Amino acid sequence: MSAATTRSRTPDRLCAEAVDLARGAAEEAAAPGVVGEHVGLVSEGDRVVTHFFECMELGYRGWRWAVTVARASRAKIVTVDEAVLLPGPDAVLAPEWVPWSERLRPGDMGPGDLLPTDAEDLRLEPGFSGEDEPAPSSVVSQEVADLVEAEDADVTAGPPARLPVVPSRGSIAAVADELGMRRARVLSRYGLHSAADRWEEAFGAKTPMAQSAPAACVSCGFLVPVGGSLGQAFGVCANEFSPADGRLVSLAYGCGGHSEAAVMPRAPQPAPPVIDETRVDPFPLRPAPDSGSVPATTDEATEELGHS
Repeated sequence: MSAATTRSRTPDRLCAEAVDLARGAAEEAAAPGVVGEHVGLVSEGDRVVTHFFECMELGYRGWRWAVTVARASRAKIVTVDEAVLLPGPDAVLAPEWVPWSERLRPGDMGPGDLLPTDAEDLRLEPGFSGEDEPAPSSVVSQEVADLVEAEDADVTAGPPARLPVVPSRGSIAAVADELGMRRARVLSRYGLHSAADRWEEAFGAKTPMAQSAPAACVSCGFLVPVGGSLGQAFGVCANEFSPADGRLVSLAYGCGGHSEAAVMPRAPQPAPPVIDETRVDPFPLRPAPDSGSVPATTDEATEELGHS
């Protein structure tokens, strides 16, 4: 252990008394009236002391001017080492810096914005390139070279979009082109699953809209199927009145705009009434003459008087 490390950390007396010297250095670095009261000091080493002064600058609450003074061995003259503005224990600080790639959120991109993709992005993987050969649209690819030789043309540098090459029918490149894999990078399994999780969370079976829907999207006429493995679980909604119009929705999702929800069922036929209150039954005031067991006789004397 060296002798320097065993020395006392007690502040040097002359350096600790050089408060006015430290204040003058702080005012020279800042401005008069900005440097406040002396709030303490700390020993930085042998004959090295840092004085702290309150900062009165607006917007720097809790910050302190730190002026470090020192003197040489066996010298009585104290000199200024540096003066800086440092945050104190209760200073207002800016939040911790976060890279832009971690701050970016869906919907932040606007017209004209470019979003660079990391070369090691886990959501992407290399596409089909013909066993590590250059892309067919590249100016150094064999297919382009054969085409140039057949057409007796000159190859000029240009973007790949201006040098289209159609692979021969039935070749591996043609099949890869039909599957959408003839690109520099394609969606990886991780990228596919992460996208499916986002779509399922936004328009899936567990959403409140789907819970109250009359039926699922799998039976809706407004569902547009999609190709590939995503077609097994998702489709595109084409109902302009649906909250998911133009969005990828889960086949288990649903809303009130289901195509079959508007088909009104037939009105139920009421059961025939037990008592028909619309029909009038005749009720005679007198019994019929032939309703009794004794035949009726006619009394001509009473008939003339109007009696029965």
